[in-house]
This record gives sequence, C-alpha cells and structure tokens, in this order.
Amino acid sequence: MTSDSILPSLAYIIIFPGFLFLALYGLSLQWVDRKLCACFQNRMGPPWVQPLADFLKLLAKEVIVPDAADSKMFRLLPFFAMAAVMTAIVSIPVGAHALYSFQGDMVAVIYLLTIPTVTFFLAGWSSTSPYATVGAMRVMTQLFAYEVPLMLSIIGPAILAGSWNLTEISAFYAAKPLLIAAQLPGFLAAILALQGKLERMPFDIPHSKNEIVGGQFTEYSGRLLGFFYLAIDMELVVGAALLNAVFLGGSLGVTGWAAIPVFLLKTLFVTFLLALLKVLMARIRIEQMVNFCWKYLAPVAMFQILVDILLKYKLG
Repeated sequence: MTSDSILPSLAYIIIFPGFLFLALYGLSLQWVDRKLCACFQNRMGPPWVQPLADFLKLLAKEVIVPDAADSKMFRLLPFFAMAAVMTAIVSIPVGAHALYSFQGDMVAVIYLLTIPTVTFFLAGWSSTSPYATVGAMRVMTQLFAYEVPLMLSIIGPAILAGSWNLTEISAFYAAKPLLIAAQLPGFLAAILALQGKLERMPFDIPHSKNEIVGGQFTEYSGRLLGFFYLAIDMELVVGAALLNAVFLGGSLGVTGWAAIPVFLLKTLFVTFLLALLKVLMARIRIEQMVNFCWKYLAPVAMFQILVDILLKYKLG
C-alpha cells in the first residue's frame, strides 16, 4: 500500500466519517437530547459545552481498577466499544454514499452494533462488583429483547428494495419516496428498539441508579468511564444514521457535500423522537421490557416484512 492510499484512509478513520466526526457529533446530539428533554420538562437544560466539559473532566480524573478485576480487559473494553461503532459508520451512507459499501453490509452493521452491548456486559461482569454484575445481566437480557425486533424491522425495507446494501436501500427509497410512508410500522418498531439498544428511558433498566448505583459501569471511573460514555454517544449517531438510510431515504438523492446537511437534519429528527420517548415514559422492569419487545415489537416488525413482501410482489 502506497502513502497516497494510506493518507486518505487515515483521514477517513480519524477525521470524517471516523472518530472526530462521530465524537463531536455524538457529543452534540447528547446536548440536543438533554436540551430537548429540559424543554419538554420546562427546565433550562445544560449549556452547549456541557457534554464536552463532562468528557474532559472525566479524562482528568483518576482511573481505579478493582483488585479482583482482570486489569487488561477492564481497561481495553471501552476502546473495543468505540472501535466497533467507528467500523459500523463506514458502511452507512452519511452523504449520498457509504465510505466502504458491499452487498450485505446491512447485516455487518447490525452485528457490529451488537459489540458495544457485549462490551458493556463484559465491563460489568469483569468488575466483580455485585451491583455491576446485576447491571451486566440486565444488559444481556435486554439485548435478547430488542435485537430481534430491530433486525426484523430493518429486514422489511431491505426486502422491498431488493438489496442488503445500505447505500442501495437508501437510493431505492430516495427514488421512490412514496414507499417511505409504507415503512411507518417498521420505523416505529426500530425507534423503540434503538431506544432499548441505547439504554435510554424507559429502557434504562441496566443503570437503575436508585437500585444498583450505576449498573454495569459502577466500578468504572476517570477516562475509561468517559470513553464508555463517548462510545454510547457515538452509537447514537450510528443508530440514527442507520434508521435514516433504511427508513428515511438517506440523502433523498442530494449528492456531494450538500447531502451532509440532509443527513444532519434527519439524524436530529431521530434524536428528537428518542428524546420525546425518553420524557414521556417512566422506567419499566426488565420482564416488562422483554414482554413488550416479543409480544408487540416483534409482531409489528413481522407485519412490516409481510407488507413489504406484498408491495414487492405488486410492484413487479
């Protein structure tokens, strides 16, 4: 590999759509989410620099590793979470096209987004704290609840588009925007499943600060905790980008740098919906989460698949 090919690749990984873009936009979406929730609840909300200030404060604090924990695993898990999220974004069209697109990248993205959740489980389990262990078990239980509805809801639009490639799916709905309306049931199921994946109200069961202190991250501190929180913010960006590509037509046919504002507006819309759900509902119990996902979300996602199969048959 020559230096001419290495430098652009490093720029993609480090700057756009890689780490710097995901980190800064993730922190921005965190502020938007907190500000929206404050407005919905008639509060002031934080200043725009608050998420960055919180992150920098954690970077400056001491990292304490429990004596009984596996020190190497304990320290590496936050970086595995961030690496998985950064790898996922390269196959999702941020503009008109994904950075690295291949047939089946939709499935790869879904599995890559499972890795951060697994690291959260391992973080709690390896901490050897009873509070963190309970939080870790809830993380894994919740994974089994929302993962199937999330996958099923995304499969429907892919079947109608006749592709497992996110760029092609996005282009299909950009060319036929009327079909976007037919994806509403699957979109609602995906929004709720994404809320569970990000462990936000009403699905913040693994944290439950009034019950198990801080959930799976109870024993984490300093920069390691900061990087875990940053990975969650970055995952919000990737999750919103995935829903945009599959359900909202991506850039809607806009090409070049002009497609970036379209992407930003649509991911802000997804964040708005997530914030609205967050303030409308109280936290539920873990068995209620499992029952809701399997009794309601999964059937809605299956219904979306049936609708898309019928539409594909009628369209030709």
